[in-house]
Amino acid sequence: MKKINVIVFTATILISAFSYGQDTLAISKSDLWQKVSDKNLQIKIANQEFKSAQADYKQSNSLFLPNITASHTAISTTNPLMAFGSKLNQGILTASDFDPSLLNNPNRTQNYATKIEVLQPLINVDGIYGRQAAKAKMNAFQLQTERTKEYLELEVNKSFMELQLGYKAVAVLAKANTTADANLKLIKNYFKQGILQKTDLLSVQVRVNEIKNQLQYAKSNVQNASDYLAFLLNEDIGDNVYKPTEALENTISIINNETKLSDNRKDIQAMDQSTEAYQKMFLSSKMNFLPRLNAFGSYELYDDKLFGTTAKGYVVGAQLLWNVFDGFKSIGKMEKAKADFQKAEIETQQYKAKSQLELNKINRQIKDAENKVNLSKLDLEQSQEAYRIRSNRFTQGLEKTTDLLQAETQMFKKELEYLQAVFEYNFTQQYLQFLTK
Repeated sequence: MKKINVIVFTATILISAFSYGQDTLAISKSDLWQKVSDKNLQIKIANQEFKSAQADYKQSNSLFLPNITASHTAISTTNPLMAFGSKLNQGILTASDFDPSLLNNPNRTQNYATKIEVLQPLINVDGIYGRQAAKAKMNAFQLQTERTKEYLELEVNKSFMELQLGYKAVAVLAKANTTADANLKLIKNYFKQGILQKTDLLSVQVRVNEIKNQLQYAKSNVQNASDYLAFLLNEDIGDNVYKPTEALENTISIINNETKLSDNRKDIQAMDQSTEAYQKMFLSSKMNFLPRLNAFGSYELYDDKLFGTTAKGYVVGAQLLWNVFDGFKSIGKMEKAKADFQKAEIETQQYKAKSQLELNKINRQIKDAENKVNLSKLDLEQSQEAYRIRSNRFTQGLEKTTDLLQAETQMFKKELEYLQAVFEYNFTQQYLQFLTK
């Protein structure tokens, strides 16, 4: 027992040396999602895509609201028609202006016109379907943004668990390194006493070097996991590493799993909304063959001085516009919209089938992961007991060095395999919940 306490104490020192050899930034799982939702670049991109679709939908308000423009035009002309018309608009025509010589060769005439124009759509059936398409597109991007957040929540949880697993691997390998060093010291003493051969000493030294390499690799994995987590959080940590405040779970909880794909899943709803948008665009292209009815009006001010308002007048009216033939442009546009709509329907059907396939696969994987955890736990318990027995027999001179090394190697290997199995099960469980949201 005294020897075991020394080993654990030494392992703790090694872990602390790793932790404080570089600056560590404590991070809690409860704080992760708030940081991700505020700073993650992928979420920011998704939000901007939604805002772009929202702006497209706002543009469709022009279907109901008037288009109002104001202009001020200044001209100077000797054109007979323009000169006569300018004077007529200004209300300054006299009998002398009808002199044929003046009509044919007018003097330079200046005209300043201020005009306010209003165009009010009344009936535009194709525009109504276009507006519905824009709304469906906006809803699709909103749902896709929400699904992106759910995916990143899964990815962040996975990265956090990988970081926890990395620290646990460092701890296990640090204990293995301490045990190996203790065994090496013991073997050296036996070698000096002539009890063991040099080949035994070399075998132990090789084993010690292998563990040190594995320990260094585990430390690199901690750095890699920290870097990726920093990328998800959009933070620059330099050469520092994150350190979880919560320990890695070493147990699993079994829950009943859904086996059928839910139509309420955000990405499924987004695909349905996208298909609806293509359908509305197809209907809009069909309605393009119907006439449009628009009202218009203008209020005009004329003068021979800049910004003058001497003469006034207005125009009001309505226009029924029917595009009878445009060289098959509308027909081609309708056929393209129809093909896009049918393609969207097929893609949605394929996406749902693929998602159900993935769900079925993960349901099988979680059963396999559960069995793997149970077997790994049993293997770990057996390897720990085997190492304890061989260690006791070795100190009594009843076991070979190679047998002790093999038992030690097997014990630490099984511990890491058990932790990896628990990690795989817990992540698969979370992924399954993601697929059935």
